[in-house]
Amino acid sequence: MQLLRTVVSVATLTTLCGGARAQESPTPKPAEPSAQTGGAAPVAVTLKRAIELALQNSKEIQVAKIQANVANHAAQITKAQFMPNLYAGSGAGYTNGIPETPGGRAPSVFNVTYTEQVFNEPLRGQAKEMQEQAKAQKIALEEAKSSVITRTAMAYLELGKVRHSLELLRAEQESAEKILQVTQERQGEGLELPVEVTKAQLTKARVVQRVLQLEEREDELEVFLAYQLGLPEAQAIEVTPEDLPGEAEQAGDNLIAAALANNTGLRLAESDVRAKEFRLKGERRGYFPTLELVSVYSVLAKFNNYSQFFNSFQRNNFNAGIDMRVPIFSAQTRANIGLAQVNLDAAKASLSNKRSEVTADVRQKTRRVRETDAAKEVARLELQLAQQNVAVLQAQFGEGKLNLRDMEKARLEENDKWMAYLDANFQKQQAQLDLLKTAGQLDKVWQ
Repeated sequence: MQLLRTVVSVATLTTLCGGARAQESPTPKPAEPSAQTGGAAPVAVTLKRAIELALQNSKEIQVAKIQANVANHAAQITKAQFMPNLYAGSGAGYTNGIPETPGGRAPSVFNVTYTEQVFNEPLRGQAKEMQEQAKAQKIALEEAKSSVITRTAMAYLELGKVRHSLELLRAEQESAEKILQVTQERQGEGLELPVEVTKAQLTKARVVQRVLQLEEREDELEVFLAYQLGLPEAQAIEVTPEDLPGEAEQAGDNLIAAALANNTGLRLAESDVRAKEFRLKGERRGYFPTLELVSVYSVLAKFNNYSQFFNSFQRNNFNAGIDMRVPIFSAQTRANIGLAQVNLDAAKASLSNKRSEVTADVRQKTRRVRETDAAKEVARLELQLAQQNVAVLQAQFGEGKLNLRDMEKARLEENDKWMAYLDANFQKQQAQLDLLKTAGQLDKVWQ
């Protein structure tokens, strides 16, 4: 029965691998869920659902949203000066002599003040700069979402790989135990040297060590995923082996164009240049006159001695007009222009460097995807070869032409090739995610 299952597995794999580039990865052995703690029923989560939950529950995204709101409200502060502003108050107080206050206005029982900036280009430039910075915070929010998607997908895919690897290693541990047992029996019969027993013991110890390492990594990934998805820490999670969507196979040139349009780091640099341009434009217009609408209504009282120092007293007073200032010589304006120009030059240089970096990064990561894809194909063929070899040896073992130890060694080699294939497949997925993040395409993949 074992021979029949092995032959069928190899035949199925060979059929799936037909065609040149159509050769895809062999269907992985289904990974069994690890022993769960706490008795809680495991939650089955797909990759897409895991990303959705992570985006809903991420603390990093929540902080980025708050920062975006802060930047948006900060931009409204400067912009508010170009809108109507109405204040009411009182300047009542005791006076001895000419009635006046430290602010220069006459003391009043009640007053209402209206102000509105109409033409103030330096202030308008600052307002536009802050509005652009608020937009930049929204781009930073998108960057936070991309980081959450990448980390969640990486952890999800790695957890699937680790669990599958553990299943293989536990089977490998059984084979190593059988090899050690047979070797010890043959040594007792005088057919093996002690060194062969030591080799078998070393093989078993290495397998046990790898099992312990992977179990620790599995626990770390489960805790991390539970935190990312907003689940209780002790909640067990079932994952399914998944490949990335087809959009991850885009051509390098297409991804370069996408990166230049969507890379968040590049968009932040472009936003910074626009903000600095707004500021410089406003500072250069600092030589223009400024115009502000002003209006004051005040109610005065006789106890402030107005009748003693002025010819007549009027209780209700209203003034409205414009406050216009024409700069004749302003050293500060010239200094502000120089500073704004330097900041703009620095932002443009940073943008130019960022474009070059993004282009080179996409090309390098595209090559990395191709390399890992080739490595995955090599691992797949090595696995196929090992499976075919096991099928041949299994037939020989069934005919009595092969001993148990050699048969188990072949199974050990097959499991090692499975492990190598799983590692190669995960490395390719890592490279794809890294490339798509650089190209700003992660959100489109799971839409």
